[in-house]
Amino acid sequence: MSTLFLSHPACLDHQTGSGHPERPDRLRAIDQVLEDERFQTLAREQAPRAPLEVVALAHPMDYVEAIRDASPAQGFVQIDADTSMSPGSYEAALRAVGGAVRAVDEVMNQKAANAFVAVRPPGHHAERARPMGFCLFNNAAIAARYAQNHYQAERAAIVDFDVHHGNGSQDIFWSDKTVMYCSTHEMPLYPGTGAIGERGEHDTIVNAPLSAGDGGDAFREAFETAILPRLREFKPDILIISAGFDAHTRDPLANLNLVEADYTWVTKKLMEIADFSAQGRVVSLLEGGYDLQGLSRSVAAHVTALMRG
Repeated sequence: MSTLFLSHPACLDHQTGSGHPERPDRLRAIDQVLEDERFQTLAREQAPRAPLEVVALAHPMDYVEAIRDASPAQGFVQIDADTSMSPGSYEAALRAVGGAVRAVDEVMNQKAANAFVAVRPPGHHAERARPMGFCLFNNAAIAARYAQNHYQAERAAIVDFDVHHGNGSQDIFWSDKTVMYCSTHEMPLYPGTGAIGERGEHDTIVNAPLSAGDGGDAFREAFETAILPRLREFKPDILIISAGFDAHTRDPLANLNLVEADYTWVTKKLMEIADFSAQGRVVSLLEGGYDLQGLSRSVAAHVTALMRG
């Protein structure tokens, strides 16, 4: 079995306007780096379109329909302070969810060893009924629910190393003892959530905030002391990664100093957890990462590790 790479051209049609950091060129940079010959054994598929009832696994149906109905025929519509939709955004969002659940299908059915899903818009800021921070639907949350509903995965874990805290994922699973959400992120930084004391109703929320200027040593220590032991104890049946690469030292939106080797390290550590309790089942979903060089190099390191390279 090989690593599966999922994406879709429709995700390029989600336009965000001139100068917006979450732009189509992010996916082009990833496509380009994954054309390298060392990635020739990747299985590649196009992300299908998710049906609305799948999106509604993590969001109320009236919210899903409200996002659909907000989609403009032309130009842009502002959904929140920094989240907008263009005519292609809704289709892109359905493909992003579709890629996530397709990856779950392939990994749970043992047709792929693991998967990396390069789609946009990202998802981890989308709360149950609120779009935020470039995100419309919470792809990782939907993937976790889908694995539980369709494959009887009793326990799902979402591990989020994006530089911004995944307030949406935390919101959706705050009172759910069957899903563990773990996050490293810079604080204080958007969206302002993610303090250590935010632990959820069943102590299944694990926040390990980092400070501006922190680099790989602090990042690895946070995983070694706060996150990895909790994951081992939780024994997830599937591990979903909210893979944001904006903690990279080159990224313009934050002040952490990770480099490619840190993404290699954390990917391998998470794969060890998945090997221990989840038969290696890892589904990784693109979140942030806004410097194209930092993003493409970090994705290459991450996917190489997923391929057990």
